[in-house]
Amino acid sequence: MTRHTFYSRLLLPLICALLIVPAIHAAPGAATVSYRRVFKGSTPEFIEIKITEPGKATFEIRQLEEDPNPEPFEVGAPVRQKILELAASLNNFDIPSLDIHKKIANLGEKTFRYERDGEVHQTTFNYTLSVPANQLMQIFEGLARQQTDLTLLVRNVKYDRLGVNDALMQFESDMDHRLLPEPERFLSVLDQIAADSHFVDIARTRARAIAQNIRNTNGH
Repeated sequence: MTRHTFYSRLLLPLICALLIVPAIHAAPGAATVSYRRVFKGSTPEFIEIKITEPGKATFEIRQLEEDPNPEPFEVGAPVRQKILELAASLNNFDIPSLDIHKKIANLGEKTFRYERDGEVHQTTFNYTLSVPANQLMQIFEGLARQQTDLTLLVRNVKYDRLGVNDALMQFESDMDHRLLPEPERFLSVLDQIAADSHFVDIARTRARAIAQNIRNTNGH
């Protein structure tokens, strides 16, 4: 083998790799769609939920004087897909204002934001008549309510067994009113309550019934 042939064989894979790397980095990144509501004097005053196309998500639900503390949570593929579809129907928020620009009561400042590969669009409104915008807002508000209910239930399971039934009643009411996008997220804690004799019978019975209802509805 000549020295020229040796170096040719050595350098060829390296050259190929260098040609491939830019193509990988040039691939478009994942989109992030977020929703923020700021409504001073309400409970909560601040909600922000961020959903990424691959599935990573964070939520932040607090009063304005509290320190920022976004937490990770899971959002299923069907809900993520619906969020992305609704955002796309609104041109990923690269649109004129959604607000009706009429003098009405303050309902809180809502902001939709889209980010992808340095591309950023956002729109802010108090009240809108846009059907897809209202559908998107309902999904995000539902996710916020869902996390609030789940956080309360998990906390009571750990620290306030007598409060578990009240938390279950709140969750059941929100579920019955179809406010929660993914009630199946509660199944593990519901099964835990139903099987644990340390909880009062009424809570165990309610947890078992709710879990069965979710499974019947979703085919689990």
